[in-house]
Amino acid sequence: MNYKDIITIEPGKRGGKPCVRGLRITVYEVLEYLASEMSEAEILDDFPDLTRADLKACIAYAADRERRFMTAPLSA
Repeated sequence: MNYKDIITIEPGKRGGKPCVRGLRITVYEVLEYLASEMSEAEILDDFPDLTRADLKACIAYAADRERRFMTAPLSA
């Protein structure tokens, strides 16, 4: 999944937070809905502008960001 075609960052929109396709729906919000056990179907019903691919792109974006996150080495 190439989330870069779906996730956008615009300085003047939602404080520069990553959003879905230029909409005012942030990646954080989508992940929060999924974490609260909303089903994909419930999210898509509540937000008709979103697609299943958008939800997958949010997850891929978060996974890539986590992969790149540098952590301090554990001390012995």
